[in-house]
Amino acid sequence: MKIMNTRLLALLCAALLATPAHAEKADRDKPVNLEADTVTLDDINKVSVYQGNVVLSQGTLLLRADRVQVTQNENGLDKVSATGRPVAFRQKLDGREEFIEGYADRIEYDGVNSQLELIGQARLRRGSDELRGARISYNANTEFYKVVGEPGAQTPSGRVRAVIRPKPRTPEQPAAKP
Repeated sequence: MKIMNTRLLALLCAALLATPAHAEKADRDKPVNLEADTVTLDDINKVSVYQGNVVLSQGTLLLRADRVQVTQNENGLDKVSATGRPVAFRQKLDGREEFIEGYADRIEYDGVNSQLELIGQARLRRGSDELRGARISYNANTEFYKVVGEPGAQTPSGRVRAVIRPKPRTPEQPAAKP
């Protein structure tokens, strides 16, 4: 029974989160715009720290945070670390009029490895489907997700929580049989 529940949860998570891998591709070619109350730039180490009501946008991607640290390498954007209560992002899915939204105390993005981490009261939502945990990790190269709960966290059980709502049926689709 436990193996079946684990497989079912994995399948549901994969179905819920499969589309973030298809974030708006055109966004990658757009400039990154940042606004903040203050900025500190270190040209030698290629590190910028933006503080106070930070807004980062790139195409359809919008991120809001209290503090954002951006590190660059010879190819451009290397790492982004954002903190806030919460940090929030929203991005349009490729070829759809649908958005993915994420919230966490901290969001880390490693551009070299295409690794996204939502840390602390992490939530990921697409439409009416939602996934919650203490930490959500996603690798865009491997399209692999991992969600970790935390005993004693915001949810009483400290467990991972997924809500997958049924999709509306088209007239051609028959009703599900019990």
